[in-house]
Amino acid sequence: MSDQTHDRTQDQAGTPASHDASSAKGWVVVAWAPDEFGAVALAHGVFEARDRGRGVLVVNATKGDALVDDRYAGPEALQQVERELAAAGVPFEVRQSVGGDVADQVLQVTSEVDARLVVIGLRRRTPVGKLLMGSVDQRILLAATCPVLAVKPGEQPG
Repeated sequence: MSDQTHDRTQDQAGTPASHDASSAKGWVVVAWAPDEFGAVALAHGVFEARDRGRGVLVVNATKGDALVDDRYAGPEALQQVERELAAAGVPFEVRQSVGGDVADQVLQVTSEVDARLVVIGLRRRTPVGKLLMGSVDQRILLAATCPVLAVKPGEQPG
């Protein structure tokens, strides 16, 4: 399957932004999925972006190798994230992509936009689960060229 990316760049008011993500500096990148792990990562990402005076770049990705991927957001979930980001008052962009390894997709975006921080929501996995399926979170933690903030559901920003 070929790579597909859908970009939704918007400013604080939710209207198209004038900046280009490829030339932006210092984003807070959030690896997001439409679940409790994505929600906590987004909350912390928004908090960190406000604290650092930066924008939030949300990445929702899938390999595209399964008929259904619960971590790949539908249009309604993406619109909800965009509304939350607009209400938060931070510059933002939402990217959704299909193809290749999910960790590689997130790491590519962090490199592309000179990310200053990556925020991930950690999932509890058994040792066997990690061995058999790998871990997107672990790969991002080990390979990112900027700091990574790993958060768990129930943790409040700040």
